Amino acid sequence: MSYVDIRSEVGAGRWRLHGLQTVALHTGELTAEEHRWRIVWETGEDIAAIDGVTALQAAGLKHFTDESIHVSVVHRCSVKKVAGAKLHKVIRRLPDEVMGAGLPRTKPAVAALRAAYWAVSDRQAALILVMAVQQRLATPQQLSSWSKRLRGRRRRKFVKDVISYLHDGVQSLGELDFAKLCRVRDLPEPTRQAIVEGARGRLYLDVRWDGYALVVEIDGVQHREGLQVTADNLGRNEVTLHEDKVLRIDLLGLRLHEDEFMDQVIRGLGRA
Repeated sequence: MSYVDIRSEVGAGRWRLHGLQTVALHTGELTAEEHRWRIVWETGEDIAAIDGVTALQAAGLKHFTDESIHVSVVHRCSVKKVAGAKLHKVIRRLPDEVMGAGLPRTKPAVAALRAAYWAVSDRQAALILVMAVQQRLATPQQLSSWSKRLRGRRRRKFVKDVISYLHDGVQSLGELDFAKLCRVRDLPEPTRQAIVEGARGRLYLDVRWDGYALVVEIDGVQHREGLQVTADNLGRNEVTLHEDKVLRIDLLGLRLHEDEFMDQVIRGLGRA
């Protein structure tokens, strides 16, 4: 089809232009998928790839809203700004980071890491990584492997810490970290993996102070929903402080709200 034919269809009102490189074969609003293709075509199909949160959404990420369409290009490329696009220049494009077919977009593990590096806050970065793992878009092992090749400019250590929390078997690491926080605050040394007999038989408690009737349960994050658990834990702890004095602390919440959680522990121990 020639340019003359395209102009004729557009002039007749059957098709619609959406930039210099994009023609919709309809006059309605573009779908999310069509918008992503438009951004790629207008930025440069041979150099651009949908990336970050947008690539995760294209892979199936749910319950995360971001109106911008994130696209990456190698830093040495000169490209024009495209309406609706959030352009990111990356140091290099790894040979195997882009999906092999369909919309040019980075693989979910790469997209999750870049989204975490580009996030507006540590909290948002942690949320993106947690949701990517919870929704089975990437595994902690994939994130760890890619992070060794894909080093961001910001929050490298934070991202590394969050990935370690997402790994299976992180429970013991959380207990050790918690014991260290107790020593820093000059709190009594707790017993880890204390054994008690319960209604359903033997129970293993993560942390317990025998002389204070206080128990702390350290929760991993890989099987829990988003970061709402952090707010839930803080609120639930306020109630349990007046009843059974069983505090629940999620590992990621401990990383993001250390002082608030440890203040609850101090109150639970009855220490001013």
